[in-house]
Amino acid sequence: MRMSHNGQDLQASMGMARTSSESTIRTPSQAAPQSRYDTASIMGGIYGDGIIALKGAFERGWVQRVGEDIETLFQEAIKRPSGALGRGPNRYYVEIHPERLRGFVDLVTHPWVVAVCEAVLGPDYKIVELGFDIPFPGAQNQPWHRDFPSPVETVKGRRLNSLAFNLTTVDVTEDMGPFEIAPGTQWDDSPEFENGMFPPKSFSPRYLERAQRRMPKMGDISARSALTIHRGTANHSDKSRPTLVLGVDAPDARNAERHDLQISRRYFEMLPEQVLQHLIYRVVDDLEEIEQAHTIEGLKMADS
Repeated sequence: MRMSHNGQDLQASMGMARTSSESTIRTPSQAAPQSRYDTASIMGGIYGDGIIALKGAFERGWVQRVGEDIETLFQEAIKRPSGALGRGPNRYYVEIHPERLRGFVDLVTHPWVVAVCEAVLGPDYKIVELGFDIPFPGAQNQPWHRDFPSPVETVKGRRLNSLAFNLTTVDVTEDMGPFEIAPGTQWDDSPEFENGMFPPKSFSPRYLERAQRRMPKMGDISARSALTIHRGTANHSDKSRPTLVLGVDAPDARNAERHDLQISRRYFEMLPEQVLQHLIYRVVDDLEEIEQAHTIEGLKMADS
């Protein structure tokens, strides 16, 4: 049996099914008030460079547990057809169920994450994607790209209506294939972009001139516009670099169509209202294998 809902519809249909006596997932990371984060600085960073970060957002022990969950989920996904999507040689992306990640509620209720979402996307933002990306040893440079074509709200309205949060589960070093981004390029627009995502080779000097390699430590988290031109670089080390991905939309964005956030009935009963109201999801009796619809064909080969 399957039910499709957004958070508000599901809350209305369930009525009084949830009571104060029911158990909820506790979120100790909510101790800091949202007001400590400056809206102007958040907006300036996302609309300017296209990326911002918070160092030491989570304790290393918490991140280690996230890393353990990612390892388990990857081993499961790699055994399923299309369970782990190739994003280049020795590089994979896996979309996951929120309840399979022990730190999901801590992540989405962290005051900085909430403050960034509200500042950029408005109070009715929606979480539409949860997954992870892993470049293993031998991963090659990806081509410069954005994660999806720029929507009309950005091209004509000069407004950003989606965000991608990234959290690494390791201390990143130069030889591990760090994430590379070209600040300010979320506004680039040209009919020469292949599929609206891949700029022509003639644009590469512009990106190389701007390029910044990010080397976060365990516990750091970043937020960016997925339209800012970026790439994964070659992993010359003997270690993998797992990175958790959280995708969030403004109410008028349509990235939920590429994803499939499912929660079981039991997990639904445990989730706090403040989480449910910001999720686009469907409730299922038993979790189903995710049919990932966000395949990016242009990333299956290394940059030439």
